Amino acid sequence: MNDWDPKSPEIIASVYGSVPEVKVAGINGPHPITRPAVATTNYTLEPQESISIERSSFDLVEKMHYLFVRVVKARGLPTNGNPIVRIVTSGSRIQSRPARRTAFFEWDQTFAFGRDAPESSSILEVSVWDPPTADSKSDLAGAKFLGGICFDATEIPLRDPPDSPLAPQWYRLERSGGHRGDAMLGNLMLATWVGTQADEAFPDAWKTDAAGNVNSRAKVYLSPKLWYLRATVLEAQDILPATHLKEASYQLKAKLGPQVQKTKATVTRNGNPSWNEDLLFVSAEPFRYELTLTLENRQAGGTVTLGTATISLTTIERRVDDRMVASRWFTFEDPEKAAYKGRVQLKLCFDGGYHVMDEAAHVCSDYRPTARQLWKPPVGTVELGIIACKNLLPMKTVNGRGCTDAYCVAKYGPKWVRTRIVCDSLDPKWNEQYTWKVFDPSTVLTIGVFDSWEVFQSDGKATAARPDFRIGKVRIRISTLETGKVYRNSYPLTLLTNTGVKKMGEIAVAVRFVRTTQTLDFLHVYSQPLLPLMHHIKPLGGVQQEMLRSTAVKIIAEHLSRSEPPLRREVVSYLVDADSHAFSMRKVRANWFRIINVIAGVLDIVRWIEAMREWKNPTATILVHALLVMLVWFPDLIVPTLAFYVFVIGAWNYRLRSRDPLPHFDPKISLAESVDLEELDEEFDTLPSSRSADEVRRRYDKLRTLGIRVQKILGDFATQGRGSGISDVEGSKGNGDIYRAVFCGGDNIILGAFKMVAMTFGFYYLRHPIFRDRMPSPALNFFRRLPSLCDRIM
Repeated sequence: MNDWDPKSPEIIASVYGSVPEVKVAGINGPHPITRPAVATTNYTLEPQESISIERSSFDLVEKMHYLFVRVVKARGLPTNGNPIVRIVTSGSRIQSRPARRTAFFEWDQTFAFGRDAPESSSILEVSVWDPPTADSKSDLAGAKFLGGICFDATEIPLRDPPDSPLAPQWYRLERSGGHRGDAMLGNLMLATWVGTQADEAFPDAWKTDAAGNVNSRAKVYLSPKLWYLRATVLEAQDILPATHLKEASYQLKAKLGPQVQKTKATVTRNGNPSWNEDLLFVSAEPFRYELTLTLENRQAGGTVTLGTATISLTTIERRVDDRMVASRWFTFEDPEKAAYKGRVQLKLCFDGGYHVMDEAAHVCSDYRPTARQLWKPPVGTVELGIIACKNLLPMKTVNGRGCTDAYCVAKYGPKWVRTRIVCDSLDPKWNEQYTWKVFDPSTVLTIGVFDSWEVFQSDGKATAARPDFRIGKVRIRISTLETGKVYRNSYPLTLLTNTGVKKMGEIAVAVRFVRTTQTLDFLHVYSQPLLPLMHHIKPLGGVQQEMLRSTAVKIIAEHLSRSEPPLRREVVSYLVDADSHAFSMRKVRANWFRIINVIAGVLDIVRWIEAMREWKNPTATILVHALLVMLVWFPDLIVPTLAFYVFVIGAWNYRLRSRDPLPHFDPKISLAESVDLEELDEEFDTLPSSRSADEVRRRYDKLRTLGIRVQKILGDFATQGRGSGISDVEGSKGNGDIYRAVFCGGDNIILGAFKMVAMTFGFYYLRHPIFRDRMPSPALNFFRRLPSLCDRIM
């Protein structure tokens, strides 16, 4: 077994075609550190149910060349066991799983070795071994050598899609020391070529930068289709009270999986309670749960269950508008014995006209309703190239040395993508490219970077040690991208912790938006409302919307965690900002400063008028006098003058606009760099609080102090803005009536010139509902789509 020399000239197998060696410019890979079970990796490929990585031209990212080796099967091997294949090249030594016994010895595995390593070898060694036991791991101690093949790596052909896959070929296994030509050594079918990450074999292949982790492959995930289930509880009949009281209090509890909602308690004397309430649930396809209704009788001694009813979700109709739904009667039964306990009247339907929110409204990536027949055609596509990260901080310690196993997750709409996990590298390189359809440009693409906490055991299996640690994320608003232009930028990865802002490194991405519709059709989208029609004609309350969003996030996280490989719950929660509504004094102050910036323009106008009154600039004051005379004598010029003034300001601000490549998180706007550590500790505290009673009391007193200030400001606004005081006669004495009459008379004279405009506006505002549009106006839709700074706050 030891007399086989892989570098012997007579053993090196030639491959058809002489192709020059592929030279790739790039950064040398990091020096690997000692990790469990990486000397010889026992790697098993299993069929995947998730969607494979999509093919594209990969023109936004750099090409990464790999040496691919596909081991298919063998025949004529002198063994009755389950042999394995060992491949050695470029300082890497790996082995396949044991062969499956059919008419041949079958493996059908593909391995990819990086070609940019400085210790890249010019020899590729492929050998077959017969381990003493079927569960031999990595050392091959006592294994029997069955034969091998050597290839000159410089002669391996280059394949670049759309070239067809290279056909595998039979090779005779060789052994030096007088065994050459021995027919009992058998034959091995394999194919080897040099390709890139665009190769169709790359996603499921073993990779040198993955350390043999079976869950490190790039994958595409889809969120489940979510529906709003509306249950309108009308009334119940034939309810026998549990007591002989004249009045009884009834309440209906509805349960859909982990979701539980209750109606208000209603008191009745005849056993026919009435509610007429809407209960809203979130349900995902395929439907896993049934809707369970429980009728309860509330008494002084406790709650008594009178009956239950179970409804299958597959029997509920679906609607796309606000049409009326026919009511149905459902029978209550005793939970312990089959007995009639009355009936309840319900209206049940799946509301497909709503968009089930799973993200915060200001950073949402999709606004389409659930019903597919209401979808509008896409307006374009966005392509994302996840290139690399630089200068990442070590996230954990392995064998006494810090390391990071980084991967990226990007979300847009219902489609999630996850790159492969690059193990033990502070400068990981992915160079993977993905594409999404864009249905609305006022949406946000979110990219997050995480550190994997997979622990590799000696048996090759991976167990979760702890949740994956977040490194940072980047948001890209589609409306800020010019069509057809490639943006390739590096974004800082910053993370807000209870000790302050922490710089975690940088991420380099390339993004391109390509418009597929006509220019006028694309501009028309900005005049349309963001949310579907049902959100305007039958809106949901703010508190109710947030509760439903929290439920939707839990459903999506549970669905994606069942994928293989799973997308962890903490990853889903971080990308959709599930904890964005937690109380934070830092966010309160940041939003207050945003309000000040909004009214700063009005304050500047007031200061400018005061400067004109003080004649600080006589020339400007004289020009204002001329403008005043012109507007008084020609009032029709007021509106055009204001419009021209706004246009000039907008053009001036456009010239002075920010030159940042693309907006991203701003620690200054977020007040993350100047926040107090005590406030950060409060922001990251759990609910309920885990701090001491004295600490909670001190925070409560501080919150009361802030409440006093807010109360005073609200009182000042109420005092200064009380418009009804003009016509209020209560408390008026003496000359107050005369002053009021003079004021109103002067006001009538001033506004007399605009009486036609005021009358026209009043008639338009009070027009009959049949002449109104239930959707918001195009101007309001455009105003709501304007980008704000809310997506840049950490």
